[in-house]
Amino acid sequence: MTTEPATQAAPRAEGTPPSSSAAPVPGPAESRARARPAIVTVDDDPSVSRAVARDLRRQYGERYRIVRADSGPQALEALREMKLRGDRVAVLLADFRMPAMNGIEFLEQAMDLYPAARRVLLTAYADTTAAIDAINVVDLDHYLLKPWDPPQEKLYPVVDALLEAWVGTDHDTAAETRVVGHRWSARSYEVRDFLARNQVPYRWYLSEEPEGARLLAAAEASPDALPVVITPDGVTLTDPTDAELAGRVGLSTTPTEDFYDVVVIGGGPAGLGSAVYAASEGLRTVLVERMATGGQAGQSSRIENYLGFPDGVSGAQLTDRARRQAVKFGAEVLTTRDAVALEVNGPARTVRFDDGQEISAHAVVLATGVSYRQLAAPGVSEFTGRGVFYGSALTEAPSCSGQDVYIVGGANSAGQAAMHFARHARRVTLVVRGPSLEASMSHYLIQQIAAVDAITVRTCTEVVGVEGDGHLERITLRNSASGETETVDTHWLFVFIGAAPRTSWLDGVLHRDERGFVLAGPDLIVDGLRPSGWALDRDPYHLETSVPGVFVAGDARAESVKRVASAVGEGAMAIALVHRYLEKR
Repeated sequence: MTTEPATQAAPRAEGTPPSSSAAPVPGPAESRARARPAIVTVDDDPSVSRAVARDLRRQYGERYRIVRADSGPQALEALREMKLRGDRVAVLLADFRMPAMNGIEFLEQAMDLYPAARRVLLTAYADTTAAIDAINVVDLDHYLLKPWDPPQEKLYPVVDALLEAWVGTDHDTAAETRVVGHRWSARSYEVRDFLARNQVPYRWYLSEEPEGARLLAAAEASPDALPVVITPDGVTLTDPTDAELAGRVGLSTTPTEDFYDVVVIGGGPAGLGSAVYAASEGLRTVLVERMATGGQAGQSSRIENYLGFPDGVSGAQLTDRARRQAVKFGAEVLTTRDAVALEVNGPARTVRFDDGQEISAHAVVLATGVSYRQLAAPGVSEFTGRGVFYGSALTEAPSCSGQDVYIVGGANSAGQAAMHFARHARRVTLVVRGPSLEASMSHYLIQQIAAVDAITVRTCTEVVGVEGDGHLERITLRNSASGETETVDTHWLFVFIGAAPRTSWLDGVLHRDERGFVLAGPDLIVDGLRPSGWALDRDPYHLETSVPGVFVAGDARAESVKRVASAVGEGAMAIALVHRYLEKR
C-alpha cells in the first residue's frame, strides 16, 4: 500500500514521496501537486487498484493527482484530510464489492465531504442491478463494468465527460475561505454555521493556535476582534454581518428585477419545491431566504423516510440538490434577506425587507417554516452559541469527540441529531419531557436509537438550569415525576423543543390561528362565510390565504403535516394554484 503525503494512515497521490514529520510545511513540489484536483479510486483488490490508477495516471496524471485506497474507510480518512487542507476532488471511483464498506456506502459518505465530485461505481455484470439502484441512493453519475479494457474506449470517454461536467461546476471557491475565531465565541459559531448551511466550504482556525495567530498577523487583525474571515480574494472581514459575508463568498443577495411572477419567501423544502416547479414552468421566480436554503430539514444529519431514498439522505444533500435544480430552471435565490412586511398594491403583492428594499410580484408563496422555541431555563441565553445550540449545529459534531452531549427534545429532529452525535460523542443523552418517545418520534428512529449503546433516553425530564464560566460547563436536570434534580457536567446542549412559525411580520395582514400559523383554504371559511376583506366571488383556493394571490405551504400553514415530503408536495401544489389564480384574475 502507498502513503499519502502528510499522513502515514491514508492513501497518497501516485508518484509523490512520503512526508517527513520534520517538515510539516509542504514544499514547493508538494504544494504544486496539491494544487491539482484529485481523482480518487478505491478497490480492495490490489491488482485492480494498481491497474485503475495506472490507466488514470497515463491519461490524466499531468492535470490531476491520482489517489488510490484499498478500502472505503481508508479512502474516507484520506478525503477528510484532503478536505481540511482545502484540496479539490473531481471524481470518485469505487468498486462495489468491498468488505466492511461497499462502494455505494463509501460514495454515500463521501458525498458529505465532496458533494460536487462526480461518482462512478466499478461493478461486475452480475451487480448491475445494485449499480442502477445506486443512481438514487448516491446520485450516481456512471457505472463501469469490469474489465474496462481497452481504456481508450471504455474508461477515458466516461472520465472525460465527468471531468468536463465537474470543471463547469462552482467548486473552486472553497479552498481559500478561512475563518479565525475563538472556540467559545457565539459569533464565531454563527459565521461557521452560516457558511456550512450555505454550502460554502471553509477552513476553521483557532485564534490561540499557531496557524490562526499567523493568519491574524498576516491580515493585521487584532486577536480581540473576532471572528476574522479571509475571503478567497484576500479581503479581510472583521466580525462581518451575514449580508457582508454572503456578498464576499459569492452568494446572491440582490434581485435582478423589480417585478416577478412569483416571490417565494423561505428556502426550506416547501419553498424549494415551489421554486423548482415555478421556474420549470416558465414563471419568473425569485426565492428569498433569511439565512440559508434548507430550513430545519437542511440541518438534519439523516432523513430516512423521504420517498426514493431507501438508505436515507442528509438534509444538506437533499436541499443542495433542490437549490441547484431550481437555479438550473432559472429561479433566482437570494440569501440574507429578511422579509418584514407584505403589502397589497392593486394586482401586485409587495414584499419589503429589513433594509428598506422591496420586490413585487403577481403572487407570493409563504414558506417561512418554523423556528425552535427557546429553552426557558435560567442562564440559557448567556450561553447560546457557547455550548447551547438550537438545532443540530452539525459544524460542532467533530468537536464533541469523546465528550458527553445532551439533546433536549423528543421529535424526529432530536432523534436524528442523537444518531449523528453518537458517532462522535462518548455518550448522548436525550432529555424528553414526556413519558416516552412514541407520541412524537417515528417508529424507525425509536428502534435505531434503542440499538445504539451510546444513547440514553431520560423521559419525564427537563433542563432547569445551565452554568459555566464563559461557556457551558454544567446543566441541571429535574425529573417531573419525582421532583428530584441532578447537576451533570457537559459542554454541549442541543435544543429541539417544538416549533413556532415565523409569521409575526404578517400580523394584521393575514388571518392566523392563536399560535401564529397561517390559515388557508377551507380553514378560512367559518359558518359558510368567507374571511373578512375577501373581495372575490369565489372561495379561497386550498393553500390560498386571506389575501388573494398569497399562498402558504409547509410548516407555517395551520394544521400542516410536519414532514419533508408533505412540505415539498405543498410547495408544488401552491404553484399549480398560482397558475389558476393568474388565469382567473
